[in-house]
Amino acid sequence: MTSGPAVGPAGVPAARTVRPVRVLLLVEQLRRKAAGGIGTYVMGLIQGLTELPDQGRADIELFASRPRVKPDPLAALGFPLRSSVLPGPMLTRAWDRGLLRAPGRFDVVHALSIATAEPGPAALVSTVHDLLWRHVPDTFPDRGRAWHEEALRRALVRSDRFIVPSDVVASDLVNAGASPDRVTVVPMGCDHLPPPDSAAVDALLSRLGVAGPFLLSVGTMEPRKNLVRLALAYERMRDSLPEPWPLVVVGPSGWGERLHQHQGVILAGMVTPPELAGLYARARLLAYVPLMEGFGLPPVEAMLAGAPVVASEVPSTGAAAYQVDPNDTDSIADGLLVVATDEVVRDRLQIAGRGHAAGLSWSSIAQRHVALWEEVRPGG
Repeated sequence: MTSGPAVGPAGVPAARTVRPVRVLLLVEQLRRKAAGGIGTYVMGLIQGLTELPDQGRADIELFASRPRVKPDPLAALGFPLRSSVLPGPMLTRAWDRGLLRAPGRFDVVHALSIATAEPGPAALVSTVHDLLWRHVPDTFPDRGRAWHEEALRRALVRSDRFIVPSDVVASDLVNAGASPDRVTVVPMGCDHLPPPDSAAVDALLSRLGVAGPFLLSVGTMEPRKNLVRLALAYERMRDSLPEPWPLVVVGPSGWGERLHQHQGVILAGMVTPPELAGLYARARLLAYVPLMEGFGLPPVEAMLAGAPVVASEVPSTGAAAYQVDPNDTDSIADGLLVVATDEVVRDRLQIAGRGHAAGLSWSSIAQRHVALWEEVRPGG
């Protein structure tokens, strides 16, 4: 015999207390020396969760491989941390081969990249940032393409739901075999940079020999980012500027085609987050012209800081950037010149950019993650 629902005064059913959803976040990307855009997503999501009251009614734990240094920097992120006894490469291979499951006693395991683990009795949510290796295969190493293809196959089998950052990636994932009702579009946030460090930016620009206005580009030096064509476009329009303003390129070295020294192009390498925030705030414009992108964080980071943006068709920008053809050097050159010099266009882009970026807070993005976790938890 089963009992009915508990009742309160006057026979009114008592409200059922729903415990917070228990979530394990796989944050292995943060163990890598260059965490990249995925690392920014992971840190932004964690930031957003800490900004929600009671973490949005979710009990969060983090999981990663054995730390390389002590104290473990991930232990300072504000959530309980579980670490494997295995180093990163071995842990990922064990996940790939199904030799290890994610730790138990959770409602949801969320793989924040395409590297997934068998979730055991929990529901598995996987974030797929892009399928670019299928669209522009020549811009990926052979080994990287092979791993991504196998990782996608595993994710399609293991995952109950997917989060993707844009409609473009959602369409790609459905075409790869995911059911449309398993795919949820949640964009990335952009309010993760700290306030600018003016003194550090002054010192950086002084070391680079930049004394006045400059154009800015941000991205890893790899073929897909299209930096060589950007440099050629800049050289083509440089003499038409009021002064020979330099193009400052920020980002780590990647692989493949190297950006050779072009006149006026200054390679800044890696910078700190406060320096990056300051460069966005001071730049005449941000140029971001990749061949293809799953989302594209630098444009919305720049928009939030007030920089007008020249960009190829990337999902993050909405209608708030001056769009150019990434395969056409003349198109890029024309866009750079207009946005660098036309004050009417610049004002329009700055207003549109700030308004667009203001809607991409990490707290709002985190709340959408929590809602999905509650939906997919067993019995939810």
